[in-house]
Amino acid sequence: MKRALITGITGQDGSYLAELLLEKGYEVHGIIRRASTFNTDRIDHLYQDPHEEGVRLFLHYGDLTDGTGLRRIVESVRPHEVYNLGAQSHVKVSFDQPEYTADVVGTGTLRLFDAVRDYCDTTGCAVRIYQAGSSEMFGAAPPPQRLDTPFYPRSPYAVAKVAGYWYGVNYREAYGMFIANGILFNHESERRGETFVTRKITRAVGRIKHGLQDKLFLGNLEAKRDWGYAPDYVEAMWLMLQQDVPGDYLIATGEAYSVREFAEAAFAEVGLNWQDYVEIDPRYFRPTEVDYLLGEATATREQLGWQPKVGFAELVKRMVAYDLELAAQEKTLSDAGHKVNLRSVTHG
Repeated sequence: MKRALITGITGQDGSYLAELLLEKGYEVHGIIRRASTFNTDRIDHLYQDPHEEGVRLFLHYGDLTDGTGLRRIVESVRPHEVYNLGAQSHVKVSFDQPEYTADVVGTGTLRLFDAVRDYCDTTGCAVRIYQAGSSEMFGAAPPPQRLDTPFYPRSPYAVAKVAGYWYGVNYREAYGMFIANGILFNHESERRGETFVTRKITRAVGRIKHGLQDKLFLGNLEAKRDWGYAPDYVEAMWLMLQQDVPGDYLIATGEAYSVREFAEAAFAEVGLNWQDYVEIDPRYFRPTEVDYLLGEATATREQLGWQPKVGFAELVKRMVAYDLELAAQEKTLSDAGHKVNLRSVTHG
C-alpha cells in the first residue's frame, strides 16, 4: 500500500487530494497545525477513529516552521509520496504578514525538502515530492503565461512561492530528488475559504438572496484570472508524481474572466443584478496588483493526459448552489431565534 504525506491537508486542495488518494487505495497522512478550536471540517467526512480496523487516514500535529517536527513526521510515516500544499496562501494577508509568509511558504518548503533528503539518505528509500507553485509567481508578466515565462512576483506570497519553486529545481539537480513543481492557476470550489474573492462572492449571493446581507464589498473588479475547479487540479498533482522523471508543469484552463464577470455570473444564478449589491472598498486593493493571469498549458496536458472537466459557468453554478443552501440553513436557524454562524458547516 502506498503511503502519502500531505501538508495542508485541511485546506481546499488537501481535502480533495486526500479523497482522491484514499479512493486510489493509499494510506494517507496529513499534517495539521494545533489550534484551540477544531479546524478539520473539510476532512471530517473522511476521518475514522484510529482504534478501528482498516483506517487509512492519519493526522499528525506539525508545522512548516518547525524543521525538527517535520523530520520526526517523515521518519514516522515513511512516505512514498509527499504533497507540499501547506502555506499562508492569502495574497492580501501576505502584505500584512510578509515575514511569516516567507517563513512558511519559502523556508518551510526548504525545511520539508531537507527532511525528506535526510530520510532518503539514511534509509535508501525513494520519495517523490509534489511542490505546489502558484500562477501568482508570474505576477506582472504579460499573458498568456507559459512554463518558460519569466517570473515577476508582485506580493510577498508570490516571492516566497518563487523561492519554493527554485528550491525544488535546485534539490532535484543537486541531489537527484524526484521533485515535481506544479504551477497551478486559480482553482476554486465549494470548499474555498470565505476570504478568497470567489467564495466571498458566492457566499454573499446566497446570503443576499435570503435577506441575511445587504451589500458585497470588493476591491479590483478588473483583475482577470484563469479559474478552474479544484478537484480537477488535484488529479493533475497526482499525475505529476506518476511520471517516469520529475519535471515542472503548468495547470490552467486557458480561459480568463474578470472579478466583475465572476460576480455578474454568480448573481445571475439567483436572478439578481450584481450592480445593485456590489460596492468598492479601497482596503481590498493590493499595494501591487496582478492584472491578468492566463495559463497556456498545452504541453502539460499532452504530457499528463489531463483535461479540466468543469468549466467556468459550471464552477460558478456549483459554488452558488452550495452557498445558497448554506444561507438557507442559516436563515432557518435565524428565523427560529438562533444566532448562528454556519462557516463551520462541513464543506461538501
